[in-house]
Amino acid sequence: MKKIILLICILFLAACSNSASGGNDFPTKNVEIVAPASPGGGWDLTARSVQKLLNDNNLVDANINVVNKPGGGGEVGWQYIQSKDAHNLAINSSLLITNNLLGTSDLTHKDFTPLATLATEWQALAVPVDSEFKSLEDLMNQFKNDPKSVKVGVGPALGNDDHLSFVQAVREYDVDPKNVDFLVYEGGGDVVTALLGGHVGVVTTSLSEVKEQHLAGKVRILAISSEERVEGLEDVPTYQEEGLDIVFPHWRGIMGPPDMTEEEIAYWDEKLSEMVKTDQWQEVMKNNDWEGFYKNSSETKKFLEEQTKLYQDLVNDSGLGQ
Repeated sequence: MKKIILLICILFLAACSNSASGGNDFPTKNVEIVAPASPGGGWDLTARSVQKLLNDNNLVDANINVVNKPGGGGEVGWQYIQSKDAHNLAINSSLLITNNLLGTSDLTHKDFTPLATLATEWQALAVPVDSEFKSLEDLMNQFKNDPKSVKVGVGPALGNDDHLSFVQAVREYDVDPKNVDFLVYEGGGDVVTALLGGHVGVVTTSLSEVKEQHLAGKVRILAISSEERVEGLEDVPTYQEEGLDIVFPHWRGIMGPPDMTEEEIAYWDEKLSEMVKTDQWQEVMKNNDWEGFYKNSSETKKFLEEQTKLYQDLVNDSGLGQ
C-alpha cells in the first residue's frame, strides 16, 4: 500500500512539474506559419526564412509548414489564425495597425498574441541624381514654400509606411501633409520607374527599392529613417543627422492566436531568440537588406502599443483617419 501511495505521489509531482514548465510535449503536432500574402514578397520571405532556420537548427521538434493566405492586406491570413492554437503563427507588419486605423479591418494587435519583432527595412527619400534638391533641407524648404510644387511618388497605397514616414517628415517642417501632391503607384518598382521617368520629383519608399539605383548614380537618396548610417551607403545621412527627430522602421514580426498560455509564449520566446542569434539569420538579413530589430514577446507588446499611437497621429495628420 505504501508503495502505491509513493508511486501516486511521484506521478503527481511529475505532472505538476511538467505543467509548471509548460510541458515537455509541446509542440504536439505540425507547426504552421502563415504568410498572409501570395508567394514572393516580404511576408512570404520572412515566413520561409523562419521555417528554414528553425528546421535547419533543430530548434523545434515538429514539422514546420508555410501556408500562404493572401487577401485584404493581411486580413485573410490573420483572420485564419484567430481560431487556431499555439501551433499556428503568422507574419505581421505595421499593416496590422494601419488597416484598422484606415477603417479596412476590425482587427488590431490586441486580437493576437505578440511573439517577436524580427527585422526591419528602413524608409528612404530619393530624388533624380540631377535634381535641384541636393539635401533634405532643400527639399523640405520647397514643400514649406509650396506644398504642391513637387509631386511625391508612393506605392502601393496611401496610409502605408512609405507614405506615413513622409507625413512625419513634412510635419516636422510645419507642412500640412494634406496639401502635398501624392501620386500613387502599384509598388516600389513602379515608384522608382516614375522617378527615373521624371513623372515625380521625389519618392518615399523602402531603402531596398532605391539602393542599387543610388549606387549606380541614377538617383540620390537624401535621407534614410535609420538611427545610424547604413553599411554600404555611408554617404547617405539619416533623418536625425538632417535635424529631424525621426527613426521609422519598416518592421516585420510574428504573432500567434489570442489566449496563448504563458508557457506557450515562453516556448516561442526561447526558440525565436535562439533563431535570431544564428549566422544563417544574419545572412538572411544581409541578403535582403534587412537589419536586426529583434524584440521578444513582452518588448513587442509594448512596441505595438507605441506604434499604434504614432500611426494614429500620422493617419489623422494625413487626413485619412476614420
